Amino acid sequence: MKKWLIPVIVIALIAFALYNWAVGFNNTAVTYEADAKTAWSNVESSYQRRNDLIGNLVKTVQGAADFERSTLTDVIEARAKATSTNIDVSNITPENMAQFQQAQSGLSGALSKLLVSVERYPELKANQNFLELQSQLEGTENRINVARDRYNEKVNIYDIHISKFPGTILAGWFGFEDMPRYNSDPGSENAVDVNFDF
Repeated sequence: MKKWLIPVIVIALIAFALYNWAVGFNNTAVTYEADAKTAWSNVESSYQRRNDLIGNLVKTVQGAADFERSTLTDVIEARAKATSTNIDVSNITPENMAQFQQAQSGLSGALSKLLVSVERYPELKANQNFLELQSQLEGTENRINVARDRYNEKVNIYDIHISKFPGTILAGWFGFEDMPRYNSDPGSENAVDVNFDF
């Protein structure tokens, strides 16, 4: 056997091992990224369900002749803003995430105000359709929370994979970047100030 053949075989084996490692890293990163994007689609789907329920809730509340129009208008405007703010799943950036989150928080605030206002309208509180929609909204809020948590879990798996050395080198070559997490709303870390006025 010729002496030059041994180094060629060793180099070929090393090159083959590096190739397999790079392909394995890339394919795993693609899978994790796709899982995170699917989880984000589930977050948007949960929010869409909430928006649909709010539309039905608004129609029910509009039936109350003397219901506060400004409160209803706030919900309608916040819902329009929330439904117009979407994120392209292939372009989830921290800026887009913050804009989406701000629109959804605005709708949550307006909806909370509406539900508090309903307390002054016994005919609405007794309306079976309203009660059913309110119950579905509560369930949907839970679904949204679960979907956001699952999204963050998938992003965490993906980010760890592309951030660990030596994978971080390949991540740059293949164009994999960190994905933003869904954070809590600003101020939500503060305790709620409960004031009982009798």
